[in-house]
Amino acid sequence: MTDGRRDWAPASINVDQPSSARVWDYFLGGSHNFAVDREVAEAAIAFKPDMPELARQVRMFLHRAVRTAAAAGVDQYLDIGAGVPTMGPVHEVARETRPGARVVYVDHDPVAVAHGVAMLAGDPDAAFVQADARSPRAILDDPRVRALIDFDRPVAVLLCSLLHFVADADDPAGIVATLRDALAPGSFLILQHASHDGQPRETIAMLEMWNAKSPEPMTWRTAGEIEALLDGFTPLTPGVVPMPLWRPLPEEAERAAQHSDRYASYAAVAVKPGASG
Repeated sequence: MTDGRRDWAPASINVDQPSSARVWDYFLGGSHNFAVDREVAEAAIAFKPDMPELARQVRMFLHRAVRTAAAAGVDQYLDIGAGVPTMGPVHEVARETRPGARVVYVDHDPVAVAHGVAMLAGDPDAAFVQADARSPRAILDDPRVRALIDFDRPVAVLLCSLLHFVADADDPAGIVATLRDALAPGSFLILQHASHDGQPRETIAMLEMWNAKSPEPMTWRTAGEIEALLDGFTPLTPGVVPMPLWRPLPEEAERAAQHSDRYASYAAVAVKPGASG
């Protein structure tokens, strides 16, 4: 083996094949990754040294968005493409405002699932489900999802660092539409998506390197293509914007304005219109 198999690593995992969830865990300073993941991560950092900061910024956006949904009264969360839950997972952030908030995490990576299941053991209001975002109907119909999420009431669905791993042929708009149609009015969609808009050559080279090495190639989309994914939702102010500009905290605002394109990523939070009661 390239890397020692640890207690949290299921026997079925191929430790010689990188995973986007585990590479992301490495960027965030986690330990749930293997040598092959670290090799890809370090190669990405060589092209774009602020990749770990990008991962932290995505997490900070997620926290701001979840707090926005919680402040609006949402107490149910479906985090699809959750990765290895770390740095303030959704259930902890949501429960700051909504004690008892119910959260289901979904990921296809077995390491992310194994760690998530262990982390959530003993928590009756949270679960971690192994499933593929390309099959949204299967996620919605999963009995563990149905046991915690009441789709007759508003739900916040998180699609952060996910849809850029869904190729056009796998119909990302159809995935979002299937989720949207299952949601009650007043539900939230929290979206973050990588983009090549305005990016320098070294950032594009990092994408090409990733796609050459990874079994999970990325499809970067323009702001217009990302906005189209929100069809049927009403974006909250400020709309689809470079990720740091989505409602930064006061102490972050100046830096966000100066480096808004640095993270090659757009973010948005949108609401399904209609009465929520």
